[in-house]
Amino acid sequence: MITRPLELSARLRPSPKSFDFIFLVNGGLIALFFVLFGSRFVLSPGLRVNGREFHLPSSPSALVGAIPTSVVISVTSSELIFVEGGMVRSTAQLREWLNAQGKKQPGAALLVQADDSVSQKVIVEIYDLAAQSGLGPVTIALQSSAITDEHHSTSP
Repeated sequence: MITRPLELSARLRPSPKSFDFIFLVNGGLIALFFVLFGSRFVLSPGLRVNGREFHLPSSPSALVGAIPTSVVISVTSSELIFVEGGMVRSTAQLREWLNAQGKKQPGAALLVQADDSVSQKVIVEIYDLAAQSGLGPVTIALQSSAITDEHHSTSP
């Protein structure tokens, strides 16, 4: 810094003591944050669920015959399929993923969370692929009509 003509160096504060360790602490805390909160649910894109974009079909008997499921996929109206660990863009990729799940968990139940605007053709293809991959029963996620009616009556 050029300070000679106006003698600015005499008016400057002395340089602070070395605080280099604080920068290392900050870097360590940021790394710790990413390790603790860096799961696929926090820092990865996923299925965006809010009141206006993704609606499960509703039925008054939604809970009748409900079974626990261990494999879950979500299908949006644009026919994007979200699986555990990412997104599949084609039927071939879905077939590979379902085959891998069928080998890891043979006979496991599959839950399909399909938006209410998804065509039946896509759902039937998913049923067929699940049967070919060795998975067990396929369940379509439904929302109780009482919950749907309550949501529509309280929304603006």
